[in-house]
Amino acid sequence: MDTSLLIIFLILTLIAEILGTVGGFGSSVFFVPIAGFFVDFHSVLGITVMLHMISNVSKIALFRKAIDKKMLLKIGLPSLIFVLIGSFLTSKFDSSFLQFLLSMFLIIMSLFFLAMKSAEVRPTTGNAILGGSISGLIAGLLGTGGAVRGLTMAAYNLEKEVFVATSAMIDFFTDAGRTAVYAGQGYIHQHDLYLIPYLIVAALLGTWIGKKLLKQMHQAQFRTIVLSFILVIGVVSLIQYLMSSSSYLTLHEL
Repeated sequence: MDTSLLIIFLILTLIAEILGTVGGFGSSVFFVPIAGFFVDFHSVLGITVMLHMISNVSKIALFRKAIDKKMLLKIGLPSLIFVLIGSFLTSKFDSSFLQFLLSMFLIIMSLFFLAMKSAEVRPTTGNAILGGSISGLIAGLLGTGGAVRGLTMAAYNLEKEVFVATSAMIDFFTDAGRTAVYAGQGYIHQHDLYLIPYLIVAALLGTWIGKKLLKQMHQAQFRTIVLSFILVIGVVSLIQYLMSSSSYLTLHEL
């Protein structure tokens, strides 16, 4: 990645980290489709998990006193089990097809929650386990499952700080699990490791800025803002996929 592209990449990474902290969904819901503009999808998974590990450690450090241990067990344990399953499944699909699935997931999910502002999940143990399982599976397969986990956790009307802290701790364990699988499948490349110092700075700075913004925003405000950004990213990612698919078909028709 040349210098100009690296600068753009890092600026977008910082923005993803800020939005992920403010929204409580985690930075990957923004970072995965953004990184897809720079590298192939399997490489995105490897880079994302490195950023996420750093990001979650910084969030845990800043919000550690607010972690809800019961929620951690109900949602975190099934998330860990199913993120391993999803991670193994990535090797069964073409990376461009996974990008298409991600863009459709982001668009459908954001439109649903923007249209159904009162949509909520009943705060039952069964729903918590189901939500954790689905979010873990999607996180392993597509690199981001925070939105589903966010909907599940929202049913418990947690304070913003508790929401962010608990979500980050769940992410930490699931990321540790999928890191091992991604590494075994060759998604974490040695030539990408130079990005780690930059990702550390982006994660720490983005989390700090996000924490400051979080205190200034109402619950409904940050939910709407974050979902709007997710919708835009999903649409752009879908356009990117369609354009690349069109170019591929045209090339093979010549």
